[in-house]
Amino acid sequence: MSGARLLIVHHTPSPATAELLAQVRAGAADPEITGVRTVARAALAATASDLLAADAVLLATPANIGYMSGALKHFLDQVYYVCGEDTRGLPYGLWVHGGSDTSGATRSVTAIAEGMGWIAAAAPVEVTGAPDAAARAACRELGAVLAAGVMPG
Repeated sequence: MSGARLLIVHHTPSPATAELLAQVRAGAADPEITGVRTVARAALAATASDLLAADAVLLATPANIGYMSGALKHFLDQVYYVCGEDTRGLPYGLWVHGGSDTSGATRSVTAIAEGMGWIAAAAPVEVTGAPDAAARAACRELGAVLAAGVMPG
């Protein structure tokens, strides 16, 4: 399939994180966004090949004891040296869900993304507690922003 490709790499083990992933995917699938294929991969299944084929990447993680999930860290460790030079300038987005604090997880993912030379296409979306209408809307918008940013034409 031709066109641009948005890769969503996620660790969504809870109903709240799965709900937010659904909103991100819905935003990326907005009917006004054309020519963009969205591919979602669980962080433990995503590969360097997935990343190298992407025109943008959206990362999703719960905040676990002040840090990103081990699954997302595994993905980033796996691709850091393999894809580093080839993905410089890649647009990326991030959302983090936590029970009370997401700042450490956001900082850790942002530091690695910046180390890879990726460019933030939007501010990270940080959600604490049960997702409300504002959190769902922010995730939907994040998906749309990332997809629209790589839309051909």
